[in-house]
Amino acid sequence: MKSFSQHLESGLVFVPALGIGRYPVPVNQRPYDDSYFHKYQLMADTPMGHALTKSRVALVERHHGDGVVLDVGIGAGQFVEARPQTWGYDVNPVGVQWLKLRGRWADLYTADAFPALTFWDSLEHIDKPELAVAKARQWVFVSIPIFAGGDAIMASHHYRPNEHIWYFTHDGLLRWFAEQGFTCVESNTIESDLGRVGIGSYAFKRTAV
Repeated sequence: MKSFSQHLESGLVFVPALGIGRYPVPVNQRPYDDSYFHKYQLMADTPMGHALTKSRVALVERHHGDGVVLDVGIGAGQFVEARPQTWGYDVNPVGVQWLKLRGRWADLYTADAFPALTFWDSLEHIDKPELAVAKARQWVFVSIPIFAGGDAIMASHHYRPNEHIWYFTHDGLLRWFAEQGFTCVESNTIESDLGRVGIGSYAFKRTAV
């Protein structure tokens, strides 16, 4: 059983009953630096990048209007720039500096709770996502890779063992958010329709503390 125990600590483990997989990405292998930020700057400044940002702003507006939002994991800051009343939190030092220079930085974990949080391609990167979503008073908006099951994970280009810690099926994601006190009020595949294969977008409303 030694090899099994070692795999639990260092390999991908998927639990079908939960619809959730986990890969323990070593902290010292995570690529959050200036080149990572620059890569997302280039991706954001494309026709697809602009369309994705527009669709994300529209998703938030449908449910939360123009209220205050904290964007968790800002990429290159494109959502923060595109939407007033939006602050940002990031672990990439370059992203942190970018936010502070613009007066848009907020610390997710030490600040008071926010009315709404957004996680555009970021929830799967967070070691303890339950602590992050607990900071949302009303809404959580998410775009995230969605998998049919465990066999689909390693065959997908969304399997990134230097970045992605968490892997969800659609039902697994909804079940996990329900455990955190949220109900899904919208799910769509707009990002996949725009060309990002395998991405789901969601709006979750808090129903319990």
